[in-house]
Amino acid sequence: MAGECAHRHGLVDEGIKGYVDRIVDSPNALTIHQAPPMPRKDRSEPIGLLARENANDEIYERICIAILEHRLHPGTKLGEDRLAKIFHVSRARVREVLNRLAHEQMVELYPQRGAFVAKPTPQQAMDVFEARRLIEPAILKRLISHLTPDKVARLRQHQELELDARRRDDRRAVVRLSGEFHVLVAELAGNGALLRILRELSSLTCLIIILYDTPTAISCRADEHSDIIDAIAKRDAARAEKLMMVHLNHIESSLTLDSTAEEVDLETVFK
Repeated sequence: MAGECAHRHGLVDEGIKGYVDRIVDSPNALTIHQAPPMPRKDRSEPIGLLARENANDEIYERICIAILEHRLHPGTKLGEDRLAKIFHVSRARVREVLNRLAHEQMVELYPQRGAFVAKPTPQQAMDVFEARRLIEPAILKRLISHLTPDKVARLRQHQELELDARRRDDRRAVVRLSGEFHVLVAELAGNGALLRILRELSSLTCLIIILYDTPTAISCRADEHSDIIDAIAKRDAARAEKLMMVHLNHIESSLTLDSTAEEVDLETVFK
């Protein structure tokens, strides 16, 4: 899947492989059409922390989906005032969400300038794919060792959603679902730490694809996902890991690491 807040550090260092080994087997553009007002509780009801968190989650999810569907491009300014008007909330509420997104490296925060959708450099793009090549085979290994028929069914259900989006030529849905496939694999593997890492890397990958992929390319090929699922279902860890490595290399090799993204409009994105 993502903020340097001021400066970003590389995601991969010498310790990442060891970290994975330790945790893998552990349990556990800017014109704006107004969005509908956020749901409000009746004044007679107490407005507690849970209600605030739910509202924040909704804003967070909408911004994340806009990024995943390539409607918000890297480098887009996320002005607090404009987002507050779009979502009918306070600037403080927007600031909380932007801080959360910055923590997950999907947004970069700059003093006196504000928040911007993260814009990974070519080197950071290579770092992300290196990290994914280290982590995703380990995730597959853990998933297969904890595999159930229900987990296989969920993977196949997700694949059907992706295939349906391709049949409808819904590029935005295809891009989002392609990234979500990898997150689902991590979720089903049952290791929360690996899931958090993969979620961040997947979000970063989406930003990288927006910046550096060709306009007509799709981030993930459906047949490659299908082959990976088949190998998982057969509990063939070696084949699943090999297919995943080929898949990740295919995505990275399709990138042109010298492109720039166009400006987009926030109101249009969240109409």
